[in-house]
Amino acid sequence: MTTVNVNGVALGIESFGDDDAPLVLLAGSTTMLSRPDALCERLAAGRRVVRYDLRDSGESTTADPQAPAYTLRDLAADAVALADALGGGPAHLAGIGVGGMVAQVAALDHPGTFSALTLVGTRPVAPGPPDDDLPDHDRATMSRLFARPLPDWADREAVAEFAATGAGILGDDPVAARAVAARVWDRTPGTAAPVQMANQLGVVFSRLDCTPRWRERLPGIEVPTLVVHGRRNRFFPVGNGEAIAREIPGARLLVLEEAATAIPDTAADEVTEAMLTLGQRTAGGAGRGAPTRHDDPRPARAADAKRSGAMPRQLHE
Repeated sequence: MTTVNVNGVALGIESFGDDDAPLVLLAGSTTMLSRPDALCERLAAGRRVVRYDLRDSGESTTADPQAPAYTLRDLAADAVALADALGGGPAHLAGIGVGGMVAQVAALDHPGTFSALTLVGTRPVAPGPPDDDLPDHDRATMSRLFARPLPDWADREAVAEFAATGAGILGDDPVAARAVAARVWDRTPGTAAPVQMANQLGVVFSRLDCTPRWRERLPGIEVPTLVVHGRRNRFFPVGNGEAIAREIPGARLLVLEEAATAIPDTAADEVTEAMLTLGQRTAGGAGRGAPTRHDDPRPARAADAKRSGAMPRQLHE
């Protein structure tokens, strides 16, 4: 792990694979550890993989998580500048959760910087109430999450236990969540509650200026796009991923039937294959919309058929 200085801030990064291979840049949600080790290691078999911390998390510059002096568009510009600093030509940009929002805006605001886009467990609108046609957070799940008292942020074990119980409520693996939370705690600069909360819960993102809206611009994304979503995601229900896949021309939707908000290690091979196939289409010059063995020749209404159970889980829209 190291840091790279871009846009006047330091961003914590970790690299996997051959430095001369095509670059896959993974935006965290909010720390890099939201990108599982297993996924990074599998992707690195054919790519240079770099995962990074957003501002106010991990090894990146921490200022005031309670009053961030930057916007969502600044975070998108960070992704662009980091890709440029790392070199190697247009990068495949991937974002999970709030990192997926960063990735959408980066691809829209900086066309030509990225060769492919992967959006995992995210939605096409900023934090806050969603559009009427998008499913919101599951209310019962949110009630259970917020009913828990906050831990003593100076107590590593208490923070890890808090993460484990939260994962159980969300439908994720509590054991994996506990281990990741402990690693995040170890990388957090200090035990001040605002900083720990920014690293563990990503609360800084709810305080960002996320205007203007970008959902209406999604049809303008011109790079091959993969949308990955857990069927059991109660935080951003799967309808959000389906909407993104409908609105980005030619996007492929991959629904992980047994996943919730996190990518489980058991799905790492499936997600890796889908991402590398997307990259091969780009690198090989097949062109947007060129058929591969993953293509579904049926029309865009396939999403509706899928929701009724008539389609396989992996498709193009």
